[in-house]
Amino acid sequence: MTNYYYTHNPDIVHDEKQWNFEIFDHEFKFTTDNGVFSKRTVDYGSRTLLDAFDPKGLPMGPLLDLGTGYGPIGMALAYQSPERTVDMVDVNELALSLARKNTALNQISNVNIFTSDIYEQVTTTNYAAIVTNPPVRAGKEVVEAMLTGAYTHLVVGGTLTVVLQKKQGAPSAKKLMQATFDNCQIIKKDKGYYILQSVKEG
Repeated sequence: MTNYYYTHNPDIVHDEKQWNFEIFDHEFKFTTDNGVFSKRTVDYGSRTLLDAFDPKGLPMGPLLDLGTGYGPIGMALAYQSPERTVDMVDVNELALSLARKNTALNQISNVNIFTSDIYEQVTTTNYAAIVTNPPVRAGKEVVEAMLTGAYTHLVVGGTLTVVLQKKQGAPSAKKLMQATFDNCQIIKKDKGYYILQSVKEG
């Protein structure tokens, strides 16, 4: 039974729920279901990432929410930066159908939502920023590919921002990002969550 949130088509019994959650002083409406990550609330890691991420000073260009799930990070970024386009991608078709429903529900139109297994279907190479709350349960290889693959999809001055718990590999992720980008900062720590950020330098 493939009912994990990081699989292509989770085999689930549907149980849709609707709830509201405030991000950036705005109340968002969410529809979630079985077979997606953090179906009852916006998880603490995603909230911590959004609190730490600052779009000011980024170069021109779209943003990428890699592993968007039902869409809370991508939607919040699209709301925060209405002048930018946000690409929201995931391997989970159920999650993407919910993300489409949620962006429509919240009248957020500056988004592109499409299927991609990590970067396989991502053709854009001029992102101003890539953000991800990676699916740790999918395994180390998946998470590492999400981090190292970001480099070729960013413009110079663009950033990769990642949330990971210390106990789920944040220190080793920091080393990998340092090796890939030649820099990595911990921009926030909160309750065991680390927000890591690298900049693509010229």
